Amino acid sequence: MKQWIEFPLEDGGSVTVEVDVPERAGMVRAGRGEEVPQRAQQTFESALDKVRPAAQAIIQKLRALHDPPDEIGVEFGLKMNAEAGAVIAAAGVEANYKVTLKWKREEKKAA
Repeated sequence: MKQWIEFPLEDGGSVTVEVDVPERAGMVRAGRGEEVPQRAQQTFESALDKVRPAAQAIIQKLRALHDPPDEIGVEFGLKMNAEAGAVIAAAGVEANYKVTLKWKREEKKAA
């Protein structure tokens, strides 16, 4: 089931995010005409701060390679909810990351 969550922004605005909410057995959500977003307990920025350590750890390890790449790209999914904020989305018990490394080799010019 889908639900809207409104995250306040540090500058005073807000962003509304659609999230998946697991359905509980035997529970039916009552209709309310217009869907009113639930207000998150933290700012959008502080919710994203929770995934920063994972992203930084991946980047640091890749930069520490013997032959570090010139460009590093890391993609991962985020799941948002009103209580926990942002968490890295996982399929089952495994987290999924897409890592792209690029090396730019310039040909040596003959003198």
